[in-house]
Amino acid sequence: MAVVRLALTIVIFFCESCSPYARRLHPVVLVPGNGGSQVEGRINKTEVVHYVCSKTSDWFTMWLNLEQMIPEVIDCWVDNVKLKYDNVTHKTSNNDGVEVRIPGFGNTTTVEWLDPSQRFFSIYFSKIVEKLSLQGYKRGVNIHGAPYDFRKAANEHEDYFVNVKQLIETTYADNGNISVILIAHSMGSPMMLYFLNNQSQVWKEKYIRSLTTLAGPWGGAVEALKVFAVGDNFGAWLVLNEKKLMGEQRTSPGLAWLMPNTPFWSSSEVLVETSEKNYTVDDYQQFFNDLAEPNGWLMREDTAGLLADLPAPGVEVFCLHGSGVDTVEKLVYKEGEFPGSDPSLVVKGDGDGTVNTRSLLGCTQWRERQEKPVHHHVFPGVDHLGILREDPPTDFIDNLIIITNDDLNINEHYFTETDDIPIIEVIH
Repeated sequence: MAVVRLALTIVIFFCESCSPYARRLHPVVLVPGNGGSQVEGRINKTEVVHYVCSKTSDWFTMWLNLEQMIPEVIDCWVDNVKLKYDNVTHKTSNNDGVEVRIPGFGNTTTVEWLDPSQRFFSIYFSKIVEKLSLQGYKRGVNIHGAPYDFRKAANEHEDYFVNVKQLIETTYADNGNISVILIAHSMGSPMMLYFLNNQSQVWKEKYIRSLTTLAGPWGGAVEALKVFAVGDNFGAWLVLNEKKLMGEQRTSPGLAWLMPNTPFWSSSEVLVETSEKNYTVDDYQQFFNDLAEPNGWLMREDTAGLLADLPAPGVEVFCLHGSGVDTVEKLVYKEGEFPGSDPSLVVKGDGDGTVNTRSLLGCTQWRERQEKPVHHHVFPGVDHLGILREDPPTDFIDNLIIITNDDLNINEHYFTETDDIPIIEVIH
């Protein structure tokens, strides 16, 4: 594998150094998932929830910032990051006295690393960017990031999608009118599907070479339901109290959007089992009422139909994800545990540790719904973040783009289902 990559790199270097014509590259736009964008905030409050909290501040990093995650200070973070839902407009806004912005749109730094200090635990798209740079890609020139406020679902991102379209068109023009490759992780995958389904086919034919999705939650994930029920401490920082974090997480329409959808889950499948009642995909309103979170149901109603029937994107697709990692399938509560306590049993099934397999496979439906090819590749044992961090999937992405650019420099065509795409074994 390393030998093949080295040989390809040498060929690229030779072509760029010795040919009178520069090697042409399809520009790349990286779209992060839930939690995959840095977030900055500025505070100007009259009241705070804890004496350690600041009432005023200049712009500072809210996500990811471990200094904001320590005990007591986490109360400040939750109050600063949580959203307010308006049940008349069905829109969210920042909490009182808080301004939020997403830095780095058009650059790659803020999607390469979640922590601005670039500590090892916060690596995100960095490994992919580093490998693409060996092909001749340059940050801010022909590889860009398109971060967004992941707290919100696609229905609240009108301005973002305008900016994405402009970024794609400008990148296309600045790189010799060469079509753009979109690479999206996790929630970024349905975000880009929503975006593409709001563009004309003529526009897509001109500006989009392909869409590569990494761990796309096409049908939602039971993990999102679990977060609403008990919160999530992100797994890595055991000092965090997931119940405190839950106060912010339950205000997120983006999370509501990622709950299990029909028809991926049927109304006969119990997702949350308690001694009093059971909850399926048809019982979300009761689920949120029993959690005393009625706005959760309204956010779910707002977002459930955004990608109804999972329409095909109308561009060539490379759908990549992991498998064989224990993934939440069902929560089981004993008497008196729900709501308010952790479930006695968390039933696990196949997936990538975050998204269930049936949801990851949603992209395969498009093979019958569009003319452009849809390729599906599975990496056994690779988890939801590992697809961005481990060599097998990142080498695959790197070599896929090498081949795509080879075609551009010879005679551009679309891959067929029978094309051999080295160097990773393909599992259908």
